[in-house]
Amino acid sequence: MEGALKVAVIGGGAAGFFAALSAAQHHTSAHVVLFEKTAKLLSKVKISGGGRCNVTHHCFSPSALSKHYPRGGKQLKKAFGTFQAADTVAWFESRGVALKTEDDGRMFPVTDSSQTIVDCLVREADRHGIEVRLQSPVRELIPLAPGGFTLNGERFDRVVVATGGSPKREGLAWLEALGHAIVDPVPSLFTFNMPGSDITDLMGVVVPDALVRIQGTKLIQQGPVLVTHWGMSGPAILKLSAWGARELAERGYAFSVQVNWIGIANEAEVTSAIDDAMPDIRKKKVANACPFELPKKFWAFLLARAEVPADAVWLDLGKKAKNKLVNTLLNDVYEVRGKTTFKEEFVTCGGGVLSEVDFATMQSRVVPGLYFAGEVLDVDGVTGGFNFQAAWTTGFVAGRLG
Repeated sequence: MEGALKVAVIGGGAAGFFAALSAAQHHTSAHVVLFEKTAKLLSKVKISGGGRCNVTHHCFSPSALSKHYPRGGKQLKKAFGTFQAADTVAWFESRGVALKTEDDGRMFPVTDSSQTIVDCLVREADRHGIEVRLQSPVRELIPLAPGGFTLNGERFDRVVVATGGSPKREGLAWLEALGHAIVDPVPSLFTFNMPGSDITDLMGVVVPDALVRIQGTKLIQQGPVLVTHWGMSGPAILKLSAWGARELAERGYAFSVQVNWIGIANEAEVTSAIDDAMPDIRKKKVANACPFELPKKFWAFLLARAEVPADAVWLDLGKKAKNKLVNTLLNDVYEVRGKTTFKEEFVTCGGGVLSEVDFATMQSRVVPGLYFAGEVLDVDGVTGGFNFQAAWTTGFVAGRLG
């Protein structure tokens, strides 16, 4: 009977909260209990986006949205048909939380505070009468015949697992014990460490449109690159780390990156751009006249790498020096030795095998009545609000208990 339905949601993050809210919305008589092993709810939501919470991305086509997931995109496309980014925006706005879109497509609350999102979710949970149990780790989860579960000795009709990614396989051993196959977790979304490279002296500099490839692979991304005190970060690097998560792990995070700093792939076009600028810059010092959109400090750094004297005048620059400069602009190589997790936004590649979950309902194909939401599965997106969107979507679908 509907009135007797008792639902457990394991995990008090974005996916778990949304699953609990969805269950309460779709099954109004159900008793929904949210288990969180720590003393805090929605901790990742709170710190994300530098404390602003990158709620989703302004990408309102399920097929286009699904292309931002190195793992799980094909499966998520089906789930996005039920609940996608436009639905997320409508959900929050109908509850008094307006979102805004930034130039790069990322969407944030207009308050620029993640607390707005946290407060909205907690308020909704209170309104729906969801029972929240903090500091309540799940010690045991046992499927019953002919249906239902005991969770820490308490009986539930349905269970939604939204425990998030685990850095180690051991953290998913309980899932294996239920009969689910696991893909070994490895980090996704990380920055590149370049110990000993003098580029780190430019920490804080952003190059707006670089083309970065990992030598010996097919991995290539274009976008802003941020120079940090340990190496490189920024959207282009983070996307590379996500798409190459498993391959880079296999290489022990030791590889070479080749950077085209101006995003123009054709050498002839670059030479032509310099020639076109010559009437304006021919009598100027090379250091004071950059024909491309590069920060002045960074341009000086590249000139030194290309062994072009900063006080040289463009008119006097020989063909050999010009060729070397063009080559540095297009084919600058750096050695990567190690990684650093991107801020506190821990994301893993790996988790529950996707073929064992029906993404139309998020129900396990192995254990009836068991549902999944979020990064506990082998699903992850690139930076830009995509991981939260996967959490909202899978949580909403799972909570329907279809």
